Amino acid sequence: MADGILIKAATVLTFPQGFTGEADIKVKGGLIQKIGRGLRAESYEVLDASGCIVAPGLVEMHAHLREPGMEYKEDVGSGSRAAACGGYSAVFCMPNTDPSIDNSSVAEYVFDRGEDEGLCMVLPHGAVTQGRQGQALAPMGEMGTCRAHVKGFSDDGSPVADSEIMRRAMEYARTFDALIISHSEEPSLSADGQMNEGYYSTFLGLRGIPPESERIGVFRDICLAEKTGAHLHLAHLSTAGSVELVRDAKKRGLPVTCEVATHHFSLDDSSLMGYDTNLKMNPPLRSKADVAALLEALADGTIDVIATDHAPHAPHEKETEFDRAEFGCVGLETALGLVITRLVGEGVLTMEDAISKMTVAPARLMKMERWGYLPAVEEGLPANLVVFDPEQVWTVDPTAFKSRSRNTPYAGWSLRGKVKHTIFRGALVVKDGQLTSGRDAVLSQVKNRGGNGQKQSQLNR
Repeated sequence: MADGILIKAATVLTFPQGFTGEADIKVKGGLIQKIGRGLRAESYEVLDASGCIVAPGLVEMHAHLREPGMEYKEDVGSGSRAAACGGYSAVFCMPNTDPSIDNSSVAEYVFDRGEDEGLCMVLPHGAVTQGRQGQALAPMGEMGTCRAHVKGFSDDGSPVADSEIMRRAMEYARTFDALIISHSEEPSLSADGQMNEGYYSTFLGLRGIPPESERIGVFRDICLAEKTGAHLHLAHLSTAGSVELVRDAKKRGLPVTCEVATHHFSLDDSSLMGYDTNLKMNPPLRSKADVAALLEALADGTIDVIATDHAPHAPHEKETEFDRAEFGCVGLETALGLVITRLVGEGVLTMEDAISKMTVAPARLMKMERWGYLPAVEEGLPANLVVFDPEQVWTVDPTAFKSRSRNTPYAGWSLRGKVKHTIFRGALVVKDGQLTSGRDAVLSQVKNRGGNGQKQSQLNR
């Protein structure tokens, strides 16, 4: 058995320094032991990274892993495998499960499931309201102090429609420095909508969701953030109007951040001309003008984070009539390729800025230092790394996904930028794009640290 890992001849991308040149990296005992040139292999497993970039492991701030309750779509195990192959070392999962992640028992169960899998950190967001019903606040403080240390709260999938409840949630969250993650939407405008309201919805005869639905929700939430002083993070922004509201809020110094999902900057509503249900999203794919506004906001820093909104669904939930199909697509295994192809390749972002929005920004917002997670490639730090070839061209093949679901709009797309290796807690969990048995090394480290306590097996309240 190898004593460690030696990454040879990689171009190092770390933060805040940016690219620091070509180097070899020694990994042992879960840590980056040495960075330099001409390092000897000894008894280490050697990875030839010529032409590749080594960067901090990616951090996904917005994914749906479906466990507990909807494991037929995805579970923590399959989601972790997809994440590791996509270059992620940490995934924050949304609480729209069954039961909802609205108490410490369910939060700890999901967290422990991630530790059991040993492929990436799985960190749950908690629900804002009990059962995500929008009527009474969930015990956010309890979730914040449990073993999962929940710091993000959202009713994602649904807006918190009652403004008084949202205000109280923000006031509550501020007392323990938590983040309110808003699915901003005015449901009276978006009810029964299937796609963006505009030319194409009229042409296709599908009920539209007007951009104003999101913009009104964003405006309300920014007003409440200004009132309470709470940190508001706006999920999956999709419209030019929303972007402008965030830009103004930031100019005024308000505690507001936001994210964009990969499908919202890479696709627009004209793509739905074939009634492909894999293109049915919530928020919906918007107009070309909205996409242009999102790209501008990425470039000027208005948008802080690039997320996936990974939303797996079973075939029978997507291969049906458009108005009956579920919203969303999977994204963990295509995100890096889309970012490099559509953002870096087209000059919207530099490679440094793009990877920063997938590592440093989400790690900072989620205060991941509390886990000892620092998104940098430096000696002495935990070895959570992704090695990727920025020039490798590959074709998206859903049958090769590690996710349990295959609902992607990118089947057959040619993308540039491919994950080669993923190292998590010093273990090689993905080698040459394929999962390894490296998880055993991670689990051994967890066991040697005394484990993480007894898993909660009782989910029902």
